[in-house]
Amino acid sequence: MNYFSSSFKLGILGGGQLGKMLLYNTRKFDIYTCVLDASKEAPCKIACDEFQLGNLMDFDAVFNFGKNVDVLTIEIENVNVDALEALEKKGIKVYPSSKTLRTIQNKAKQKLFYVDNELPTAPFTRFAYLSEIEDALNNGGLSLPFVWKAAQFGYDGNGVKVVRQLSDLEGLPKGECIAETLVPFKNELAVIVARNVSGEIKTFPVVEMEFHPEANQVEYVICPARISEDVAKKVRQVALDVSKAFDHVGLLAVEMFQTEDDEILINEVAPRPHNSGHQTIEASYTSQFEQHLRSILDLPLGRTDSKVGGVMVNLVGAEGHTGNVVYENIEKIMTMDGVTPHIYGKKQTRPFRKMGHVTIVNEDLNEARRVAEEVKKSIKVISE
Repeated sequence: MNYFSSSFKLGILGGGQLGKMLLYNTRKFDIYTCVLDASKEAPCKIACDEFQLGNLMDFDAVFNFGKNVDVLTIEIENVNVDALEALEKKGIKVYPSSKTLRTIQNKAKQKLFYVDNELPTAPFTRFAYLSEIEDALNNGGLSLPFVWKAAQFGYDGNGVKVVRQLSDLEGLPKGECIAETLVPFKNELAVIVARNVSGEIKTFPVVEMEFHPEANQVEYVICPARISEDVAKKVRQVALDVSKAFDHVGLLAVEMFQTEDDEILINEVAPRPHNSGHQTIEASYTSQFEQHLRSILDLPLGRTDSKVGGVMVNLVGAEGHTGNVVYENIEKIMTMDGVTPHIYGKKQTRPFRKMGHVTIVNEDLNEARRVAEEVKKSIKVISE
């Protein structure tokens, strides 16, 4: 099929920043794009060929949108999977598949998938209701501390909480959840695996992630991870094993823990471009976004190694600021060598909302990390 400067239509469910960065590459290749999102101010709106308003969880909205495109992909997991399955039956190509998404959407199902496929992950218990956790604590079936995770609709640190005492459960959603053993670890690592329709597979380098202690969001992504080659090889193999089990098409970002004993445990996965791959835009031969396109269109996969060391800094809304966004000191960071800001186009900021990111590239990874710290201290995402 001719995708370039043709009548081919690529549909994207979700109009956020991941879709916007994917559109950098569809515009480069002149691929016609259609985007569905519930917000009339979605960042994707300015860059796609067709934009439609619609609820991604609504069957009719997703089905009616999808039946008019040739290939359908996602930039967010929270979409109506029944509609995707119906579209597949009509012959629409959907990547990732409804089967893959149905498992990944629900963290309880996702964890059970790892157990069923003998993939390493932290021990956990599944609960239909939050109230069952207190019962389990009282009868000895569960002990503190543990990590509570909502089974569905978690994002950007929401839906995850370390529970150290019973009162930490107050105010949490009442529905299905898991309680996961709190794993002592020395690194949080990630690998993005790309797989095209024909089965060609490539992995990006292992990255190291540093998290904000309160918001549970990634603050820094460091590429390559500062780990031994033996550990990196083990991490890549686990990611490839997960990819094989899902038999996915597109990108699969696999987040993992490196324990104190160098055991590798799967945390969770995302079947799309991911925060852990943003530095690939400047630092890699092929960005994660271009690779996702190559994968779902069954094109040859691009080279995945890095040209230079890269560190990504997330730009999130400052605490105490809600309203029209202002990027304070952005001019200052742009005087620094190797620094590239990406602004997502969200007009309204609020505490910890992802508003952009900054990539720092340098032949010396330690210097890149030092500059990243300076960037983080300098730029502020505030309101008017």
